[in-house]
Amino acid sequence: MPRPEAIPGGMTPREYYGSELRRIREAVTPKLTQEKLGALVFVSGGYIGQLEAAVRVPQLDLSQRIDEALATGGVLERLHSLLDFSRFPDYFKHAKEYESQAISISEFAALIVPGVLQTPDYARAIFLGAEPTRTDEELEQLVAARMERSRIVTNPAGPVLWYVLDEAVLRRVVGSHGISAAQLRYVAELAARRRAIVQVVTYEAGAHALLEGLLCLMTFADSPPLAYSEGPHAGQLLDDTRLVARCHRAYDLVRAAALSPEASLALILSAAEEHENAQA
Repeated sequence: MPRPEAIPGGMTPREYYGSELRRIREAVTPKLTQEKLGALVFVSGGYIGQLEAAVRVPQLDLSQRIDEALATGGVLERLHSLLDFSRFPDYFKHAKEYESQAISISEFAALIVPGVLQTPDYARAIFLGAEPTRTDEELEQLVAARMERSRIVTNPAGPVLWYVLDEAVLRRVVGSHGISAAQLRYVAELAARRRAIVQVVTYEAGAHALLEGLLCLMTFADSPPLAYSEGPHAGQLLDDTRLVARCHRAYDLVRAAALSPEASLALILSAAEEHENAQA
């Protein structure tokens, strides 16, 4: 089974970056304080402390300035690439790594458009809805991370993608009717361009095998399949063969209950038009 890049001591990438920054700073003779380092790179000593404590995520230009000030040879700039991994919640970061290695991804979404299909405006509204007190910097970092994930959709060499959406995904207003309309138009465009297979389970389908939430199934070229399920602020990566098989069966049942891809595309476009009319 593919494994994410190991980080010493089981630390998150942000914690590892912070520990290396502290090690490098304290190795300066005489020992360099956080305040003195901050003065060298035009930030406060408190900010340096937050970086070392993994409270804040450093910007690339700051990593480069610290490298130059301490003559590290570019160590922190290289470590900065790990932070793409850390921009995702701990419960999702391993699933994200597996996602990038999969040859097929099949996902059911009950409430919102799946992350890799989201537009920037839609993703921004999702993040703000989940945590209205986020700073602009934090918000844009989250949106950028989500947009980076979406590259697998536009990559011709990427995995085969199959999405089943509950009709509630189409009807929910996220951000505004205009944002929701643009999001559905984008999903319809991907389906029309055959970048992803998209089906919709309508309200009329009634109860089905995945009413309770999100499920993502991933297959790999040379390792057993995985399943990933998620709820509010929690997610679970499943590799037990029997449990993954049950997840596949549930997904197959939902896919069978859904409209055909052609009928689903028509419904998505109709819902987009309804949002546009409401916005007007």
